[in-house]
Amino acid sequence: MFEAVDSPYLVPFEGSFDISAAPNRPPGGSVDHKRIDRRRRKLTRKLRGLQRRLYAQDRYSVLLVFQAMDAAGKDGTIRSVMGGVDPAGCQVFSFKKPSSEELDHDFLWRTSRCLPERGRIGIFNRSYYEEVLVVRVHPQYLKYQKLPYTVDPDVLWEQRFHSIREHERHLARSGTVIVKFFLNVSKDEQRRRLLSRLEEKRKRWKFTEDDVDERDHWDAYQDAFEAALEVTSQPWAPWYAIPADDKPFMRQQVAEIVVSTLDSLALEYPPVVQLSDEEMDAIRGRLAPAE
Repeated sequence: MFEAVDSPYLVPFEGSFDISAAPNRPPGGSVDHKRIDRRRRKLTRKLRGLQRRLYAQDRYSVLLVFQAMDAAGKDGTIRSVMGGVDPAGCQVFSFKKPSSEELDHDFLWRTSRCLPERGRIGIFNRSYYEEVLVVRVHPQYLKYQKLPYTVDPDVLWEQRFHSIREHERHLARSGTVIVKFFLNVSKDEQRRRLLSRLEEKRKRWKFTEDDVDERDHWDAYQDAFEAALEVTSQPWAPWYAIPADDKPFMRQQVAEIVVSTLDSLALEYPPVVQLSDEEMDAIRGRLAPAE
């Protein structure tokens, strides 16, 4: 079964994650953006080749999960890292407010329908983790889930963590390589980005007052993220808490981890069918233009 690649941003597996100690900025506070961008482009080219071998080998599937506070840069990171990858081998799903059909199923159902097939990379922009993040911060949403029993919140979150761990373990045993990214933006940087969305016309379409409302629950969200990452970062489904205040650095770090993960799978093209000279000549004859 796949095991996590090493990174300074790998969330420990023994439940010792402290979100207040997780960095929001690159080491030293600043980086050479030109060098970072060159490195990211090189990684993207390498990822393109790895993705082709993943698709051809048709043995593993890869699931990349992105979670973050609003304005952390999920969309841009996905575009940046996956740009140039063959669309035939990659699929992106964004999970917003659940539909009435989705609420008539268990909380893992809507994402399970979107899991990647063997040979493909699936990307979840938000995921089943919303059920232990947004719903934990806003427990009033539970009334829409039609649960058949009286809810004890303390018990419920532990039950959902258990379900998530077992779900991910099952997927990993079945050949799905799971890598999860928490884009760790600071409160000050989020404020700057939300103001930028409000004040710049080309970005205003991104702005919603709901983002500001959610910001009022910042501390509760930090607690929810910490709890989720503490108990669901596992060797077969690791979390990486990536500093998100510097977007180029964040994107490069995500690309490094994705490329290293695929590299670790020893992906190969299927063996070439060996044909004799006589068989080759016979095939060429069959493909000759009609007279």
